[in-house]
Amino acid sequence: DPSPREYDLAVAQTVLHVHNRVTDLYNHPINQLEQQLRLTIEALRERQEHELINNTDFGLLHNTDLNQRLTTRTGPPTPLDLDDLLCRRRKTRFFLAHPHAIAAFGRQCTTRRIYPDTAVLDGKRVIAWRGVPILPCDKIPITTTGTTTILAMRTGEDDAGVIGLRPKTLPDQYQPGLNIRHMGTNERAITSYLISAYHSAAVLVPDALGALDDVQVGR
Repeated sequence: DPSPREYDLAVAQTVLHVHNRVTDLYNHPINQLEQQLRLTIEALRERQEHELINNTDFGLLHNTDLNQRLTTRTGPPTPLDLDDLLCRRRKTRFFLAHPHAIAAFGRQCTTRRIYPDTAVLDGKRVIAWRGVPILPCDKIPITTTGTTTILAMRTGEDDAGVIGLRPKTLPDQYQPGLNIRHMGTNERAITSYLISAYHSAAVLVPDALGALDDVQVGR
């Protein structure tokens, strides 16, 4: 491609304020600063996940090729609907669906006396279809009419799939793509830390990502 798309990294930021008295008096047996940082970073990661799904520039819901978008046959997600989604791409790594959509799929399987597979992912057993894990993601929205979207994707640069983007290194890096800057201590003995997480996503080829739209979850 003579003019490839350029991706700007988005940033999720917050400031953590910690009173010096907390770290002076209550740091044992549990390091209070580390725990506050852990909780703050978890909240930032939740914001990142929401952006990776819903951002209008790089979010997966807005970057699915029109030729890779399907609609359900009857409303609720059926095994045939997921088969239609699977056959559009090779090496589908996983489905991504709202927990209510996963429950709706389970009901459709029960109605047909079909039992979904299970798969082990990161040591945890999850529901699967045709051996492909169906992962829950509550960041995928449900409309006021009770419909949502199920995503299917191939991942990884080697397979020309969906990849995450982050800086290779950062000053004061704490985790990959995330750094913590000490902002100083004010006259009230409160120390502030600026926490920044940089992120984006790219779909390397159109068939790496597919979507099943108009999935009814309220039936």
